[in-house]
Amino acid sequence: MRLMVLSILVLLNPSVQAQEKYITTSDGVQLFANVKGTGPACLYIHGGPGSGSHWMEAFMGDSLEQHFQMIYLDQRGVGRSSSPSDKNYSLERIVKDFEEVRIALGIKQWLTLGHSFGGILQTAYVKNSPEVIAGLMFINCTLDMNDSFGKSWLPKAMELLGDDIPNICRDTTVTVYKRMLAIMPVLGEKGEMWKLFFNQQENSWKMNETYSKFESWNGDQSEQILEYDEYWQDFGEFSKYVSQPVLFYYGETDWAIGPEHYKGIKFPEMILWGSKAGHMPFLEDKADLMKAITHYKSRYF
Repeated sequence: MRLMVLSILVLLNPSVQAQEKYITTSDGVQLFANVKGTGPACLYIHGGPGSGSHWMEAFMGDSLEQHFQMIYLDQRGVGRSSSPSDKNYSLERIVKDFEEVRIALGIKQWLTLGHSFGGILQTAYVKNSPEVIAGLMFINCTLDMNDSFGKSWLPKAMELLGDDIPNICRDTTVTVYKRMLAIMPVLGEKGEMWKLFFNQQENSWKMNETYSKFESWNGDQSEQILEYDEYWQDFGEFSKYVSQPVLFYYGETDWAIGPEHYKGIKFPEMILWGSKAGHMPFLEDKADLMKAITHYKSRYF
């Protein structure tokens, strides 16, 4: 495997200082990674698609970095990372990126922490490379977008809009994704979008403010990745084959994923932890989220 790394490769350990770096993948994409903290190495796998790693670092970094050596990674086509020239956002390629980052950083084995859509990515990753993953933490994650979006996101959006629902959204012969695309502009116009993700509107403003310091932000991934049919599989079915210990943290008011989505999750060795927060517990219920994470770490690591 050919890797070009724009910095000296080091074997990560608790003494390594925080480092921002770019790692060039085997297909020429520049991936931004920020390495911070002390403890077992932990790859943060963000969701969105396209949200980037900055949210987790900004709101939870000071706590996470006391327990883990966090690797905050902006995926290809996201944030501070570049886009692939061939527009390859396949699941196989993104999982390969994770492995190339691990090898470039000299990490033998690490934990993964995923949020939202990141649940699908880290499940695919452990399926592909189980030997390099010691454990997985799922924070308000979906493992089946048809279930999350079809049974929670879309029905809640329709409830919020009432009579203003586009006709296509009522047509169950149309894919969930196309119905979502039709309703999102109306949610934006009516100022109702935040209610799918937050318990308080001011928290949505806080999230957006964190990105004001960036002059530019790559959004290519978010425009293309959901067009791939492979991401719409039910990854919950594979969960029963995962032997690593899992923390599955979910929100009882998380309409983006679904308050009952956890019922389809079948990890054999799992701590299931419910929260009153919405989709962004690292902002709305940080203390409870850290309580769950530290409980998981103390039990297994």
